Amino acid sequence: MSVLTTIVTFIIVFGILVVVHEFGHFWMARRSGILVREFSIGMGPKIVDLKSKGTTFTIRVLPIGGYVRMAGIDEEDDELKPGQQVILSTDQKNIVTKIDASNHPNVGVGFPFEVVKYDLVNDLFIEGYQNGNEDKLLRLGVDHDATIVEANNVEVRIAPHDVQFQAAKLWKRMLTNFAGPFNNFVLAIVVFAVLGILQGSVPTNSNKVNVVDNGIAAKAGLKNNDTITKINDIKIKNWSEISENISNKANQNVTLTVQRQSQKKIIQLKPKEVNNGGKKVGMIGIETTSTRNLLSRVLYGFTGTWEMTERLFGAIGQMFHGFSLNDLGGPVAIYATTSQATRQGFTSVLFVLAFLSLNLGIVNLFPIPALDGGKLLLNIIEAIRRKPIKPETENIITLIGFGFLMLLMILVTWNDIQRYFIK
Repeated sequence: MSVLTTIVTFIIVFGILVVVHEFGHFWMARRSGILVREFSIGMGPKIVDLKSKGTTFTIRVLPIGGYVRMAGIDEEDDELKPGQQVILSTDQKNIVTKIDASNHPNVGVGFPFEVVKYDLVNDLFIEGYQNGNEDKLLRLGVDHDATIVEANNVEVRIAPHDVQFQAAKLWKRMLTNFAGPFNNFVLAIVVFAVLGILQGSVPTNSNKVNVVDNGIAAKAGLKNNDTITKINDIKIKNWSEISENISNKANQNVTLTVQRQSQKKIIQLKPKEVNNGGKKVGMIGIETTSTRNLLSRVLYGFTGTWEMTERLFGAIGQMFHGFSLNDLGGPVAIYATTSQATRQGFTSVLFVLAFLSLNLGIVNLFPIPALDGGKLLLNIIEAIRRKPIKPETENIITLIGFGFLMLLMILVTWNDIQRYFIK
């Protein structure tokens, strides 16, 4: 039952992250006049679909991941092939409103048509032979909002040029690319605020500390409500700086400068090395102080998000001093983290959700092709050049970035399996 609970929790957490992220792209694309042809929850073969305002919403069989399919982005140029048999539906003016190009067309609706030539982007027409009559070449206009049933049996809108991604103004495309990570930041703020209200108290991120009984800090002479002002020669202002400067000094001699009421104390100690998610960090047995103030608990949505952002950027900075695959985590690491949080309770799951959402938002803004940050970088280059990058060049850059990410994902996943499940 615990394994099943973990799996369900993992699917829910992962699903929320993806849906919130993709909804950002979806909402901003619609506001920018870009046609979102499909909004998919899950991957693989579709289970159900629902059409609304030009978008087909699908639920697919694998409950991991999802995507928004915007007109003109990563789509095949040839939706139809010369000689292909389709079923056309027309309106009273003989304008095509639906093209059934699926592997199992509904022959009860519309009429058979052999495609010879077509344009579903600019001139909006389709030419061919109706009902196998090759003596008469028929040219029919296609409605701007016509739909096409694709080979996988998903019905979506056609993508005329005026509703394609590249037709939108540059600033609208930039906002559309940024909207996914932005939504993840908003989710993190909301979840941290909920946590602050549910928990009854929130950490203050102060450099004033509480001391764990019988821990290294307690044995060295540190006391509750002591304020750490320096670690070695580094000035300390908050808990984030304490955490950063202790965690990277495992098994090293450390000098703490402490303010205790009106007295200054110098305390020597050595952080103990602890394995934390496959990464070795230093710990001395201290905790941040907390407050039960209602306003502080509500504002924890912002303060908690900011504190976590500082920690994440601190961790990213440490990677440049000595990169390890243990610094990264993929789906396996997320599952392992979710499993631990599930055992600890609902608030722990909420914390993981906020942490992962913030992670996803920040990582997606890295200037790596195939990520949102890479797309924004190309947008910035376009703004500087004052002309768009050639689609062929952009596709090559995106493919290189995608290949790099896939290779990295394989390495990270294997490393996660080793450190979490292979003893």
